[in-house]
Amino acid sequence: MAAQNTITVEQMKERIPAQLHITKPDYVVFVPEVNATEVCDTGNEHFLVFDGPDGSLMAVWTQSSVENYSADLPADQHIVFVQSRDEGKTWTKPRIIAGPKVPGDGFMASWAYPLVSKTGRIYVLYSQHIGKFDSFFHHTGWLNGIYSDDNGKTWSKPEFIPVTRSINDNPDTAMPPNILCWQKPLRLGKDGKYFAGITRWTSFAVRKSPLTDWRSADARVEFMRFENVDENPEPKDIAISWFAFNDKALAVPFPGHPELSVCQEPTVVKLPDGRLFCVVRTASGSPFWSVSSDIGETWTEPRRLLKRDGGEALLHPLSPCPMYDMGGSSAGSGSYALFIHNHDGHYKQYGPTDTSFHRRPIHLVRGHFQKNADQPVWFDEPALFMDHDGVPLGKPGTPGRLDLALYSSFTVRNGVPVLWYPERKFFLLGRRIRP
Repeated sequence: MAAQNTITVEQMKERIPAQLHITKPDYVVFVPEVNATEVCDTGNEHFLVFDGPDGSLMAVWTQSSVENYSADLPADQHIVFVQSRDEGKTWTKPRIIAGPKVPGDGFMASWAYPLVSKTGRIYVLYSQHIGKFDSFFHHTGWLNGIYSDDNGKTWSKPEFIPVTRSINDNPDTAMPPNILCWQKPLRLGKDGKYFAGITRWTSFAVRKSPLTDWRSADARVEFMRFENVDENPEPKDIAISWFAFNDKALAVPFPGHPELSVCQEPTVVKLPDGRLFCVVRTASGSPFWSVSSDIGETWTEPRRLLKRDGGEALLHPLSPCPMYDMGGSSAGSGSYALFIHNHDGHYKQYGPTDTSFHRRPIHLVRGHFQKNADQPVWFDEPALFMDHDGVPLGKPGTPGRLDLALYSSFTVRNGVPVLWYPERKFFLLGRRIRP
């Protein structure tokens, strides 16, 4: 007999056909199989679709039976790879390229992101767990990397990639840092080098919140530039430069506790004037923004994101709020798509701490570059983009998930912009952004 308020295998199989198209996707990349004996594919997140060097679409994501945010859950997070040769209509069967197939088959691997060199080598970097953790179980890990020289058919053995330690890391150098790069690195940096923002959670050995709310855990945003990827180095020899580092990291005070920062999950776009514009999630009821005038090496102090100069704040809880260039990853087109929930965490009967329930619906907010404005991107009114009907999805034996957390990615191919998203961290889907 299943525990009360949990999903059975039979219930999940019944729900899949009705729920698959409820967010009106144009592409279906992955649907969990869900069976009674092998249930390790019902958690799917951190879904990054990218242009393969052979002209195909490729994707990597973190797959598991369920997101492992606690040492009490099955440690089976692993990295999978798929490919589409028909512009996303059909996809290959996922192949595990790092991490365990089942709990106990080695330590979990999570939060992979791709970089493609100019000669076509595909690197996949990810967080490798080592069996102990610092602040949060699923954040702590060494940076590892693998590569493929044959368009994903075969992959190299994993190698450790050195990461510069921060004043916010555990003083014990044997403890890995708490770092997550949640979006694809883009060619935005100096000389077209890959550039990305990261979240670094502060070690509890350095700064622990006096509050019990996990949202108050200290976290700051930094940036990294990959200096030599186009030289095809071995993963252990990848060189990374760090910006907004140590005491210069971007910070947004937690409400009522200015000594704590909650500044996380940056997305970066290029502006038509060459500057970089960054949006981050916070616990302040709105996203915040920062701008760089030197290709990401220094950044302004984060400020609340408004619809326009002197306008109302855009509302959003502590949840992913990705922003993408409608012209392509490094276009600097001046036309952007921002995705928010359009509330500050007070949604239906839920409050700001109910992150499993209030991370919906998804609103699309179109942004436009404004020359000489204080906030260089102004936004239209939020428009409802997607939602579901409140039916949970997930691993049988659990209550399932309701949130539409957008651990997503974006491509523009043949002039068609597509948002690729994990739906309730279960289905992996794509939806075109229409004019």
